[in-house]
Amino acid sequence: MSSKRMASNNIVINTKIKTKKLSSDINLFLTSKSKTESPYNNIVLLSSFLLLLVGIYVFYVFRNDFEQFSADKASSTLGYIFIIMASGLFAFKATFFLYKTYNYFKYKSIAAVSDNELPSCTVIVPAYNEGKQVWDTLMSLVNSNYPAHKIQIISIDDGSKDDTWDWMLDAKKKLGNRLEIYQQPKNQGKRHALYRGFNMGTGDIYVTVDSDSIVTEDTLRNLVSPFIKDEQCGAVAGNIRVLNNKKEALPKMLDVSFVMSFEFVRSAESNLNSVLCTPGALAAYRSSAVHSCLPQWINQTFMGKPSDIGEDRAMTNMILKQGKHVLFQKNAVAYTNVPEQYLGLYKMFIRWGRSNVRENLEMAKYVFTNFRSQGKSGTRVLFISQFLKILMSYPLLISMLFFVLVHPLLFLGSTLVSILVASSFSVLFFANQYKTTAGIWAYSYSILYTFSLFWITPYAIATASRRGWLTRG
Repeated sequence: MSSKRMASNNIVINTKIKTKKLSSDINLFLTSKSKTESPYNNIVLLSSFLLLLVGIYVFYVFRNDFEQFSADKASSTLGYIFIIMASGLFAFKATFFLYKTYNYFKYKSIAAVSDNELPSCTVIVPAYNEGKQVWDTLMSLVNSNYPAHKIQIISIDDGSKDDTWDWMLDAKKKLGNRLEIYQQPKNQGKRHALYRGFNMGTGDIYVTVDSDSIVTEDTLRNLVSPFIKDEQCGAVAGNIRVLNNKKEALPKMLDVSFVMSFEFVRSAESNLNSVLCTPGALAAYRSSAVHSCLPQWINQTFMGKPSDIGEDRAMTNMILKQGKHVLFQKNAVAYTNVPEQYLGLYKMFIRWGRSNVRENLEMAKYVFTNFRSQGKSGTRVLFISQFLKILMSYPLLISMLFFVLVHPLLFLGSTLVSILVASSFSVLFFANQYKTTAGIWAYSYSILYTFSLFWITPYAIATASRRGWLTRG
């Protein structure tokens, strides 16, 4: 009996050593210059700056045409209406940006509570065709400095076609009863895998982690602490960074975009107790809040079809509807893999876009009701901003195409100058947060999105009822 206990202790000690090394390797990977960086990255950056210079030159050459173009529009009734609408939209966006900035500066992460205060926690890791990555994810979770007797880790294989289950078995062999693994009889989708985990979980808090994400040692402790400090807290969004950002250009761009989306936008939303989406890569939910809406969540439909996407946004929406606070923890970080090629990127954005359309329609049903005792106005402002993006999607697309046909060079120049001005904020924000020049990828990302991904939102609106994950291999 004694020898078995010693063997078990040795396994735990060896696992901790290995996972600490894994954590150290990740930090080194994320802070060092990779030798495998694509040789095309410098070309992408150089091309971006050349395009911006061309844009400035073209806009300068045709600046008088721009004034004439605006005057011609103002002289017609339709053009005058367009200018009024565009000016009103710009004024709202500018005011909303200042509003977000104000709330960003008021935001503060909640400090981690003591071991005695930490609640019991169930971590759920759904996996599909992730291979060894799921093993890395599970090891990073075990390496958390969360009291072992307060944490339950469940991983569910959603009918993978590769060796994901083998890696889960290997993790189970190493971790013993610290890990529970289950296998779905067939691929049913991430929502159903999470549903199984929610029903088996015994913790007061449920944490969901994607199987291609790595957490740091303090992530879980920081993520769940707001539930102790705020009794009205129903959900917490983690801070997502890009894991595979050392080689290809797209992940580098997305890393800058994620910093803006999480550390600026969600910080501001958190100060209003109304983060609109807790990310699938890392999120935490009060178990009572989950079970209050679990039947509606698993049986959710859109236009008569079962919903198999947007499970994270749907859960957030249902918890907000309960009047609960949804917060963001900047100090709870997870690193996740993102698409490295355009094909995977636009498919991911289409899925997000369709979910955004669906959940904004759902949010419209309750956001102007008395869904919360106080602090409703901030939530409503956030919703209006989101809904305007959808509402103005087609008018802006038509205006853009009209501009291209009437004066393509002026369109090119004015658009590139706008990108230069708008993206400079992202560059400066990233530099201020991380003391690095990597934020310059914001320029390349804005150019890419403006000229090759502008169609995503209109397409997502038109195809909002379509099902399918799109990026699951």
